[in-house]
Amino acid sequence: MSITKNKNLAPAILALLLPLSALAGGHYSPGVEGIDGAVVPPPGVYYRGYAVHYQADRHDAVPDSDVRVDALANRLVWVTGQKVLDGDLTFETIVPVTHTDLHLASGAVDDSAWGVGDIYAGSVIGWHGQRWDAVAGAGFWSPTGQDDRPADPGLGYSELMLTLGGNLYLTERKDLSLSVLSRYEAADDPDVEDTFLVEWGLAKRLDNGLKLGLVGYDQWQLGDGDAQRHAAGLEGGYFWPAAGVGLNLAAYQEYAVNDDFKGYLLRAVLTKAF
Repeated sequence: MSITKNKNLAPAILALLLPLSALAGGHYSPGVEGIDGAVVPPPGVYYRGYAVHYQADRHDAVPDSDVRVDALANRLVWVTGQKVLDGDLTFETIVPVTHTDLHLASGAVDDSAWGVGDIYAGSVIGWHGQRWDAVAGAGFWSPTGQDDRPADPGLGYSELMLTLGGNLYLTERKDLSLSVLSRYEAADDPDVEDTFLVEWGLAKRLDNGLKLGLVGYDQWQLGDGDAQRHAAGLEGGYFWPAAGVGLNLAAYQEYAVNDDFKGYLLRAVLTKAF
């Protein structure tokens, strides 16, 4: 890890990182869910590993800058089989490991760091109908990661995250579906604005089991902030029932961003059912 600062520019550049971190560096990363994102699986224990690469070199307020983030979010899910409000009670935890490279304002800030980020623990309830699914939940991000430098994996504050989503099967065969998953994050730091995120996916299941679809995300900073980002992309996924293994690949391009970096995101998700 290293950081260099131009003594005249660095304070102003670093001051920009606080409002940006509430969106671009927030606890929940946009684009990690897409097709079937609002569907809770059958009772059991599941591991999901989200490998994410984000890269951007465009920022209206900070020219001559680029950022690169490589992350592996390790998510453990336990669908208990217990019924609460006629839905499946589920517990989950997320342990992210990230590597971040920041190069801002022609080298005024040059920082690189990796490590275990802030850890999430929460619960959700999943419901299932003939042609629909729904999910609602809540949990907390704890400030367990190091947060001394701009590129450190921790954010230095706790955050409540509320989840609400639904999945609709558009045909009787259930081969065409629309999934919408929303996240609301509220930090315990009064200087950090709340954020609202919607991730969506329109998927087609082929006869061989392969799923292909359009995906996207839309995120807004609430309160006094006006930062936002919007992206669209493609996703493909396949699940091997005999092995209990699934693999999803997705690519996103951000097409509209305000007060933040604008770039692209690549994602691979490995699912293992135990």
